[in-house]
Amino acid sequence: MITDPWFYAVAVPAVLLMGLGKSGFLGGFGALATPLMALAVPVPQAAAIMLPLLLVMDATGLQQLWRERDRALIAHLLPAGLLGTVVGTVVFGLLPAKTVAAIVGALTLLFLVQRLVFPPRADRPRPPRWVGWLAAMASGFTSFVAHAGSPPISAYVLPLRLNPVVFSATMAVFFAAINLSKWIPYAWLGLIDLRNMTTSLVLLPLAPVGVWLGVWALRRIDSTWFYRIAYAGMALTGLKLLWDGWK
Repeated sequence: MITDPWFYAVAVPAVLLMGLGKSGFLGGFGALATPLMALAVPVPQAAAIMLPLLLVMDATGLQQLWRERDRALIAHLLPAGLLGTVVGTVVFGLLPAKTVAAIVGALTLLFLVQRLVFPPRADRPRPPRWVGWLAAMASGFTSFVAHAGSPPISAYVLPLRLNPVVFSATMAVFFAAINLSKWIPYAWLGLIDLRNMTTSLVLLPLAPVGVWLGVWALRRIDSTWFYRIAYAGMALTGLKLLWDGWK
């Protein structure tokens, strides 16, 4: 088990932030969780530690939202998302941890720029289906390397103007399947080991807490300042990882 206090100083807010993203309160900002944790451990290890926690969050979402999923949309997007995880497996196997850190840092900054310059809007024209296939593949890749799959897929699904519950349910099913598919590749890459899984077990009680906090915040808190802090944290984290990867 990891015992470094600095790791838990960044891991605890990372897990809570991922839970907030899963709840819908900070949709997309769960992309910050793995880069934040990666300030203390290598990116692949951070992703491995986060994986069991994601499964707990996914189970909570599936229990509540399974019946509201859009089956046709899942059937369209999921095969491409799974292909993206295959690409992620190859990248993890071929590239050193520093290069993966640079990729995750760049993706974090690109997501930040996209959110600031092109904020998601439900009234944009519906994108063509092939865009959805590419977005899902990109989502599978970014989800595999950093559990940051929400930004690409949201860019396609938000303009479809789904009912909010249907949107949340469809994303819950999509990412539950993607996260389940990571177990064998992560084990093959040597990331599923006793140290990582024991550390995940220590952090496990926080997994539902983040979701519960997000639901509470949705009803009570003005999120303006929270978003500003999250943007600043994302910028600093992305720059730090990019620097670590290229120095």
